Amino acid sequence: MSTEHEAFIFVEPVTTEWILPVTGYSHLPMRALISFEAAARHESFKGAAAELNVTPAAISHQIKALEHELRGNLFQRLHRRVELTEKGAYLLVAIQGGFDQVSQAMDQLKSRQSRSAVTIHSTTAVSSLWLTPRLAEFWKSNPDVSVSQVVSDTDRNEGTCDLSIHYGDMSSESAECMRLFNDRISALASPEFARKHPVSAVSDLASVPLIQLRRAENHWTTWEQWAEALGYCGPLQMSHFVNNYVIALQAARDGMGAVLGWEGLTANLTETGTLVRLLPESLLSPLDFYVARHNHDSSQVDRVIEWLSNN
Repeated sequence: MSTEHEAFIFVEPVTTEWILPVTGYSHLPMRALISFEAAARHESFKGAAAELNVTPAAISHQIKALEHELRGNLFQRLHRRVELTEKGAYLLVAIQGGFDQVSQAMDQLKSRQSRSAVTIHSTTAVSSLWLTPRLAEFWKSNPDVSVSQVVSDTDRNEGTCDLSIHYGDMSSESAECMRLFNDRISALASPEFARKHPVSAVSDLASVPLIQLRRAENHWTTWEQWAEALGYCGPLQMSHFVNNYVIALQAARDGMGAVLGWEGLTANLTETGTLVRLLPESLLSPLDFYVARHNHDSSQVDRVIEWLSNN
């Protein structure tokens, strides 16, 4: 039996004003976009250059040209690495979405007879922050099980997948559901932002720029709900609104404001000190993360569910 596994990740592209309108794909600077995507993954121009078999100077030239075209920086240049800016993070989501769709289509065309995979539908945030790291561990002990992710911030096509991961109320689901984890929600920010905006009580957040996620259909807790549950019902300063949790976290890393952090999704960021808690108070999440099963006839699906629920 082969011990190789296949992973196909489909990401729904994010529409943003920073993606240039074009009338033909020939106008897209493909070489620069490929260089940018590789540098973003490696967080390094040197790493991107090694992958693409070019010089770091060539990568830098391509990205500078792209930044000139988009009229803004895509990276923060640090001593030994680079970090995406908010604009860069938006562009990365869109590019990876397009590349992944092309890759998926080519794989399907090359081998219609490829072995079936367990397909999992999840949002961008759940995929990048929680599911993908766990699948890497899953494959170490289950190399014979192929898992394909369908990543989308809408519910479209989730019913065509074997499994789907949600944050919400399980009682409204017709599919068989299993609770994965509950969470606590904390106020997070970059270390520099925390130093510039010291707070000692929830009410102090009234003077702090806040990043708000606009995902009402997914029942994400808002800043107002979080503060009210902790005893503060006054005004808050909503400075930035985004519709993607990964972008919200990136904006917080860039020092644009404080963000609500679901601990199960942000553990790696807080453990590394990339984001820190502004206050000791936290709120028990009112809803659960759960997995819904749409395919009841696969032993491979059984194995994936069992592993995820125990890890």
